[in-house]
Amino acid sequence: MSSNIEVEEYGDSPISALLLDIGGVLTEDGQALPGAVSALAELATMSLPVRLLTNTSKRTRSEVLAEMLSLGFALRSEQLITAPTAVRHYLLTEQLRPFLICTPALQAEFSDIPQDKPNAVVVFDAAEHFHYRVLDDAFQLLQSGAPLIAVGDNRYYSSGGRRHLDAGPFIRALAYAADVEPTIIGKPAARFFQDVAASLGVDDDGVLMVGDDVLSDVLGAQNAGLRACLVRSGKYRRGDEDMAPSAFCINGIADLPALVSGLAG
Repeated sequence: MSSNIEVEEYGDSPISALLLDIGGVLTEDGQALPGAVSALAELATMSLPVRLLTNTSKRTRSEVLAEMLSLGFALRSEQLITAPTAVRHYLLTEQLRPFLICTPALQAEFSDIPQDKPNAVVVFDAAEHFHYRVLDDAFQLLQSGAPLIAVGDNRYYSSGGRRHLDAGPFIRALAYAADVEPTIIGKPAARFFQDVAASLGVDDDGVLMVGDDVLSDVLGAQNAGLRACLVRSGKYRRGDEDMAPSAFCINGIADLPALVSGLAG
């Protein structure tokens, strides 16, 4: 679908809330994508709740927010929802003591959660901190019955015009070795999308998720009962739209306000 289609053709309910991915949709390599700042500002005038979702776990939530503000995005703190924040809530709710695989910066966000005698393995995007010793320590815990919890299972991310390994391959390696299934807290887990929709007080089918990752953002949202829009930027590769034929598809974030104005009630 393109942004100039006749919305009535699909008979969908009006859009009542927007969820936007950040990397590859609004920003790339620390810079705002063309038209992104003005698009978000225009969306803010449409009286729809907007939330920015990200699986980014190399940096803290405050660092992500600071970067967005420095790039000129008009964004309130409560509009930013990071998967590590959801993981933190899950650990506290389940009273789990995590063995964290993450960057030192993110480690600080969990400093007040008990981590002695860990009974859960939690994997974030640890970048160069993925190494044999820490993975083997995690494997030992998993063998003893500790659950495997992950921020997401993305295979790769895009940066500098290239694809780079994300946390997903390391999560799958641990799951394979220990013969366990990981609990995914961030995208594409249905619970992640549904919890955000519930926090906004809207029905799932009235929420539009906008992302560049056809698997994590688009199909993940659709599997959760949300509607979705694929953006041809960031991770997008030609032919991705064929994997999600019922999703809307736009060339860039600058095209989103026009699509939303046609879908909003």
